[in-house]
Amino acid sequence: MMPSSTSRAKIRSLIAEGEYALAESPHPERARRDAETLLLHIAQRGDPNRNRAWLIAHWNGWTMPNIGAEMRALVERRRIGEPIQYITGETEFYGLPFRVTPDVLIPRPETEHLVEKVLSLASQFDQARIVDVGTGSGAIAVALAHKLPQARIAATDISSQALVVAEENAKRNGAFVRFLQGDLLAPVAGERFEIVVSNPPYVPETDRATLSVEVRDYEPALALFAGDDGLDVYRRLIPAAFDALVPGGYVALEIGYGQSPAITELLARAGFAQIEFVPDLQNIPRVACARRS
Repeated sequence: MMPSSTSRAKIRSLIAEGEYALAESPHPERARRDAETLLLHIAQRGDPNRNRAWLIAHWNGWTMPNIGAEMRALVERRRIGEPIQYITGETEFYGLPFRVTPDVLIPRPETEHLVEKVLSLASQFDQARIVDVGTGSGAIAVALAHKLPQARIAATDISSQALVVAEENAKRNGAFVRFLQGDLLAPVAGERFEIVVSNPPYVPETDRATLSVEVRDYEPALALFAGDDGLDVYRRLIPAAFDALVPGGYVALEIGYGQSPAITELLARAGFAQIEFVPDLQNIPRVACARRS
């Protein structure tokens, strides 16, 4: 049982009690770290510079009154499966801080492979025009703008709520990105780009029941699912990307497990050449890249 709302508790006690409760969460192996993260989230409202080093230094110190009740509420949200990034409203991607809400997909570490590939491709152009399709939190576009200040970067999303988050993240990281609302490449119709990049929805609807509770019950379905085989968005996006690219331009896409054969066929059918795949750290093809001749 967590401390009463009016008591003062030692930091170590709150962490221990949070860890005990989170042993029943979807990720019991992260119970201790999640408990620390949640307590720091509360503590940082008083001083944003507080970190895990502060936590260790004040291990035997007392918390402010009433913090126990708030800690208990956050632990319960985490225990039933809510992603800790949504609880704290924060995550990190490509070394940059991002705000996340349930309106956007939580950026994954494997998506950094996509950013790396685009950075490599962009080096071929003096001032690359890049469009990030389905930007969500803006993670890809903002990371690219941070690394490529000379590039002209646009980002689209069908969700107005997602774009609010993306614009906030661009401002927070000092990145200039032109955000536009609409379906896929429709908001930039008539424009031409050197690179089209996207981490689109690619989870098959038939896989819904196999997903973790954190993903299935909390992340936006619009950003996850793409028909029975997970390819519905690619079928529309790939030919549209071909039309939006200048000759010699590239499309770079994050893809799901086992999708590389189907993506190869879709890219070739659209007219793309030099099709290649970049594996993730598990050696699974994660990024598809192709060139418009």
